[in-house]
Amino acid sequence: MIDYVGIDNGVTGSIGAVNRKGESIIFRAIPTFQQQDYTKKKKNISRIHIEGLDEILHTLNSRSLNTDLRIFIERPMVNPTRFVATGSALRALEATLIVLEMHHLSYRFVDSKEWQKIMLPHGIKGSDKLKKASYDIGKRLFPEYTKGIEKQKDADGLLIAEAARKESW
Repeated sequence: MIDYVGIDNGVTGSIGAVNRKGESIIFRAIPTFQQQDYTKKKKNISRIHIEGLDEILHTLNSRSLNTDLRIFIERPMVNPTRFVATGSALRALEATLIVLEMHHLSYRFVDSKEWQKIMLPHGIKGSDKLKKASYDIGKRLFPEYTKGIEKQKDADGLLIAEAARKESW
């Protein structure tokens, strides 16, 4: 049996998993916490809560003792003109990779356009419209996670996992 795990990278991301039949296993927001930034100007930053992510991955890994766990991480946004967002995305990615490596779990990167092409209607452009499509499709495909999707405002983690299952990545 195969379980597919999708990780929508970032401090506002999510983690979702489906089995080979397309049945959902888990959908959660990536656990985070606030911490004072290390710059001179007083402000807070969001960081991945390592212990929380570790617990989620431990549960998935334990559940999959007789299962091949395939993990797909959305490639982080790296844009020099968006320095703060890029820094946050790369911090989140590093924390996620550390936890995956602690569990000796292999993973593959997937571009957002790659999974969106499979899961979202063609011709949708713009961040807000893509989020809305993810939200609507996620609630339709995985109604058991409607409350979580509404709170998260999208279903990207689940849709990444479902795209991987559909395409047998």
